[in-house]
Amino acid sequence: MDAAPATARGAAAGGGLAEASRLHWREDASERTLRRDGRRWTAWTAWIGGVFVVPGALLIAIEPLTFPAAAICFAHAWAVPWIQARRGARQVVPIGSERSAARRAGADGGAEGVALGLLGDLVGHAERDLLRTSGLALQRGELGAWLVGEQGAILVRSRGRRADCWCVRVAETGELPAGDRVAHLLLALREDELGFAKVANLGFSGATWRVRRQLPGRARPALDAARRAARENRCGVNHSG
Repeated sequence: MDAAPATARGAAAGGGLAEASRLHWREDASERTLRRDGRRWTAWTAWIGGVFVVPGALLIAIEPLTFPAAAICFAHAWAVPWIQARRGARQVVPIGSERSAARRAGADGGAEGVALGLLGDLVGHAERDLLRTSGLALQRGELGAWLVGEQGAILVRSRGRRADCWCVRVAETGELPAGDRVAHLLLALREDELGFAKVANLGFSGATWRVRRQLPGRARPALDAARRAARENRCGVNHSG
């Protein structure tokens, strides 16, 4: 389940994202499809664990001296899900992180500052402070609590227990500042949350703690805030304050 880049640029005249209406072959996103995809990821993770753990346990049962070979099996059972969670977490790209547009060679510091200020005007006071410290924009929606970065978003749902990592980015970014990239995605999410989930590509779905371990330290408080929002079931439209 690899995550290819997707785009979110605007809304169709009749409402909703134009990109979503063009993807007629994709199933519309809903709570049902999210639960189904989450179960698939859980089954896949369990299958990976069984594929490597069971042979390792059998080796030890047959001959304890084969423990080094069994340890390799156990290491694979841990590493493969870890790599998938890391890939999902890296898709988000917080503002100011090592892969951020704000840190690219030749980035205009003045333009980056202006874009970040304009982005701050789109969110509430608490979300603005969280954006400044973590580089991620928190948005409450019908599906759960979203954290939006430059190239993706994390959806925290199931009352904070599960995190879905989505790959989605603005088309033709060029020299677009980091704050503007997040702002475009944030506005697209507000315009059509289900369409946003349809356009984006799901790169990982699993326990929130697994995603948290793979995020940069400064971005982890944002995930904690999204978990609290999901647990409190305060997922409504967020107005700037």
